Amino acid sequence: MLSKFCVEGFKCFQRKIELNLGNVEDYEFNTEVIKNRIVNKGLIYGFNGCGKSNLGYAIFDIVTHLTDKQSAVERVKPYLNMEMDVDYATFEYHFFFDNKELVYLYKKSSPTTLKFESLLINGKEVLQYDFDLNDGFVTLAGTKTLNLKPSIENNISRIKYVRSNAILDDTEENKVFNDFINFVDKMLLFYSLDRNSYIGFKIGSESISAYIVETGKTKEFESFLNKFNVNVKLSEKEIDGEKKLMVHYKNSDVSFYSVASSGTKSLALFFYWFTQMEEASFVFMDEFDAFYHFELAKEIVKLLLPLKKVQILFTTHNTDLLSNDLLRPDCYFLMEDNRITALSNLTEKDIRKAHNLQKMFKAGAFNV
Repeated sequence: MLSKFCVEGFKCFQRKIELNLGNVEDYEFNTEVIKNRIVNKGLIYGFNGCGKSNLGYAIFDIVTHLTDKQSAVERVKPYLNMEMDVDYATFEYHFFFDNKELVYLYKKSSPTTLKFESLLINGKEVLQYDFDLNDGFVTLAGTKTLNLKPSIENNISRIKYVRSNAILDDTEENKVFNDFINFVDKMLLFYSLDRNSYIGFKIGSESISAYIVETGKTKEFESFLNKFNVNVKLSEKEIDGEKKLMVHYKNSDVSFYSVASSGTKSLALFFYWFTQMEEASFVFMDEFDAFYHFELAKEIVKLLLPLKKVQILFTTHNTDLLSNDLLRPDCYFLMEDNRITALSNLTEKDIRKAHNLQKMFKAGAFNV
């Protein structure tokens, strides 16, 4: 699980900003949203322009150079903060796998240009590489004969190189390394404001309509929409040799997307990813409720809470979601002034489940 993330020099983050998911309290309610003393379901609240989307891009920057999954190279231009003096951004990730800590730090001057990377497992640096000097080391068991200065493009991540070229021994250290690689492979970020635009998890574009039909989920999707008061009757129709998702509208069947509202299209996007989400390790849902009524947004969050194996972060500017009926104060984070702080750390008040977080927020209670 991701326990802490820091970034500096990337896009709007001139100064270092930290998201700490491992600083949890001892609340006796909603304990299911915490796993191994780390926030497993969290919501980041902030006004427009505070950097919520850029935080998602920053966390998922790791996908670009460690995996071959979908990346967002074009979306993150300009890459570096334009007001800083150095020509690189610094990213730092803290993970825990079976109570073993892994810290990965790297520096980049562009989405695809590494300058430095370092990997620590339980406090021991097991890999380091300086791309300017073209020099470094790796001590993982099974890499003794591996040449980190191969006659290939110098900018390839040495972690990715080790993954692809070494047969690692069966050791506790290497298990943590492999858990880390698998976690990054299964990270997923998606946006509600775009049609099936995402980072990580898989690669390539896919029609949501075609996916629903081809996987036999038409009736399941119909029930899903009906559950959220979108009362439609769906069917499938073959057009030019291809099956299409249709909706009964007045006296005929028409293409689902030709009549669906923005909110319904957003639900279709969510359904598409929700049916695959149990295979993910970490999910970042940016502005997930942009087209939702506040009650629908709450129901979507409730739908995701039982997915205990998946660590999920939402971003929003909807204060209606600040409720102890959904999460708890150490799972709600306020993002402002280049800080991300849990509500539990923004008040000296002893918060109980009966407290109304939204009213407290609007009254200025969280300003320590």
